[in-house]
Amino acid sequence: MGAVLEHTGFSPNIHARRDFSCAIFDAAGDMVAHAAHIPVHLGSTPLSVRAAIERSRMQPGDVIVLNDPYAGGTHLPDVTMVAPVYLGARATPFAYVANRAHHADIGGSSPGSMALATEIYQEGLRIPPVHLVRGGRVVDDVRSLFLANTRVETERLGDLNAQLFSLARGRERITELVARFGSPTVTTAMRELQEYSARMVGRFIARIPRGRWSGRDWLEDDGFGSGPLAVKATIQRRGGALNVDFTGTADQVKGPVNTNLAVTTSAVFYVVAAVVGREIPANQGMMAPVRIRAPEGSIVNCRFPAAVAGGNVETSQRIVDVLLRALAAALPDEIPAASCGTMTNVSLGGYDPVRERPFSYYETVGGGCGGGPRRRGASALQTHMTNTLNTPVEVLEAYYPLQVRRYAVRRGSGGVGVHPGGDGIDREIRVLARTEMTLLSERRERRPYGLAGGEAGRCGVDTVGVKACAGRSPQKPTFT
Repeated sequence: MGAVLEHTGFSPNIHARRDFSCAIFDAAGDMVAHAAHIPVHLGSTPLSVRAAIERSRMQPGDVIVLNDPYAGGTHLPDVTMVAPVYLGARATPFAYVANRAHHADIGGSSPGSMALATEIYQEGLRIPPVHLVRGGRVVDDVRSLFLANTRVETERLGDLNAQLFSLARGRERITELVARFGSPTVTTAMRELQEYSARMVGRFIARIPRGRWSGRDWLEDDGFGSGPLAVKATIQRRGGALNVDFTGTADQVKGPVNTNLAVTTSAVFYVVAAVVGREIPANQGMMAPVRIRAPEGSIVNCRFPAAVAGGNVETSQRIVDVLLRALAAALPDEIPAASCGTMTNVSLGGYDPVRERPFSYYETVGGGCGGGPRRRGASALQTHMTNTLNTPVEVLEAYYPLQVRRYAVRRGSGGVGVHPGGDGIDREIRVLARTEMTLLSERRERRPYGLAGGEAGRCGVDTVGVKACAGRSPQKPTFT
């Protein structure tokens, strides 16, 4: 499914950066397999699938589309599609397939749909679970409504079609699997895979010493002067279960750094999967032994209609930092220091006079991984809740009115220690057309923490300006 979505995706954000995820669910709507795509989708996609099942009656050939963060979504640019898999004359679905793709513009008050918003209505088109395809035929009215609310209609149509192709391949493969092995065997295999993951997580939980292990860190701001905002987590093993309690976390705020429970759940299960210590199949079973308590009305479980675009990309990263900090006290020989702690989201949009078309560019800029008890951190890559690639320079410059002036490792930025943290990235982009830009980032004032006496990493720095050259007119604006 992922290969089809990658190779048929229209926008660079899909076919080059691979900002998408694919998953398979059983007849009850429990996740059976989630590909190694985007961690922030890990615990949230199941909630979207459940919302689609509960709110829509899916018949053969149907596809449900949604992006509502208050129905299991993450933020509005992440568009989820869900399709049932029917076998022969069976009256109910045998399974479900789903994918989620980040669309580079879904409307809202700024290109890229990552605005400095105060409520979700300003962030773009919000879609509850509705039919995009019914009985194998696209619902034209729904598709037209979707395309009318984006600045780049052709690009969105291409990415929607790529998601549909991906779901079709998922249905084909499951049908082939059942034809080869029989539905009872496939159903048993689904259940056993979930049980295996639950046992693996149970063994990890058993390694955690008894006691209460807490971590705390801060978001710098919400864009409206509300920072610093505390994120606190307490981890406790009780019998065979792991309790994660976010009591003590800041209340939800005016700006768009709030997260819904789906994103917080994803962050918890990403950390569990990462610390288990070996490859673990990502499915509903790994979630069974974990209990999450997130106070309603906080920045980790916000109430409608809070703005959430940055919660998905920034607050999720801070939740990971906090959980790892708590686990570092319990398992000091296994847990690394903080990584860069931000996705550094860059959104640029406007009209390209050369290609004669509107454009919307979105990218996350990577950073360094925290050093660990046994090895130094890796440099210049995406960390934790994002697992995308970069947009290759050649693709970016061919597709957009942009020019990459510098792209390099930021040497010495990872902090000093026996096992130093990985270094970050220097990226300078020259803008060649009138453009509106949104920058959403963190760790510009508070450094990523070190552990065991290791130095903290350096803060990030952003600059925007017009460079004047002696004897010549000013150059185009440059973002660094």
